[in-house]
Amino acid sequence: MDTVIDYLPEIGKAFTYTALLFIISAVLSLILGTILVAMRVGPVKVLRVTGTLYVNLVRNTPLAMIFFFFQFAAPRIGITFNWVDVHIGQFDFTSFFTAAVVSLTLYTSTFVCESLRSGINSVSLGQAEAARAIGLPFGGVMSQIVLPQAFRASVPPTASALIAMLKNTSVAAVFGVIEATSQMKSMTNDNADARLEIFIAFSIGYIVLVEVVSLIAGSMERRWRIA
Repeated sequence: MDTVIDYLPEIGKAFTYTALLFIISAVLSLILGTILVAMRVGPVKVLRVTGTLYVNLVRNTPLAMIFFFFQFAAPRIGITFNWVDVHIGQFDFTSFFTAAVVSLTLYTSTFVCESLRSGINSVSLGQAEAARAIGLPFGGVMSQIVLPQAFRASVPPTASALIAMLKNTSVAAVFGVIEATSQMKSMTNDNADARLEIFIAFSIGYIVLVEVVSLIAGSMERRWRIA
């Protein structure tokens, strides 16, 4: 384990990048997923069709292809993230990091949308009808009646989608983000005789991150179920 100990600062930095990539993408995915589900169940046909087409198209596209598009194809049509160049301490948030966040968000939001839609379907139709009967508009029905209950009911599938996204951050290693998987590859290339211990160390790191997300989701589920 001497190799792993020697590289602890680099490993910690790499997993910090992974955690930041996950947190930012998770928040944005929840926001975009909520917007998409509102479009899909809303009364406006154009928005409903647009939301459905987007979800079906992106959800069935491999994540690597979405990464590839934003890294190589998008700049050819004028979509770039070169304006992002933020440096906080030893962490650099550049166009590569931004493209990874955008790719993960666009992809994962479709699964969040479907999770929330299953939660909406669990809400009694009579509640929405009663809300409309007292004069609440669609936005009020969704924000005050339907979505709060849908979020409660959809915690397990939404957590599963976010955990999958946490593991999908490893795809960013191929496209220039020095996160955990990228650091592991670099270390195994430089220390061929210690590949097993490096692999075990990084596997444990990913397991710890996943368990943290699982514990938070489980705590939220138990709290809301009791409420």
